[in-house]
Amino acid sequence: MTAALLPGLLLTLAGGLAIYLASPHQRWRARPLPARPARVGGSVLLAIAFIALSQPLQGVVAAFTLLTWLMLLWIALPYIGALYSPHVAKRKEGNAE
Repeated sequence: MTAALLPGLLLTLAGGLAIYLASPHQRWRARPLPARPARVGGSVLLAIAFIALSQPLQGVVAAFTLLTWLMLLWIALPYIGALYSPHVAKRKEGNAE
């Protein structure tokens, strides 16, 4: 992986995370982020990520990379949240008694 791809991938991570944390079903925070600002901010970050990925890659490849990475994030984030959720830890402690 070239160093030029890293900013685009990190911006995609930040944008995808902002949009995910605005979801009412997210498990990373006690309450979701305010929906409109988080979604607008995440969308802006994704647009900047596309521009950053378009520098070292062709446009079609940059779009494919961004969307594939975003799909991976949106699949993994709920599982990571469920794995480390404080609600899950409380349920495990309650079952141990």
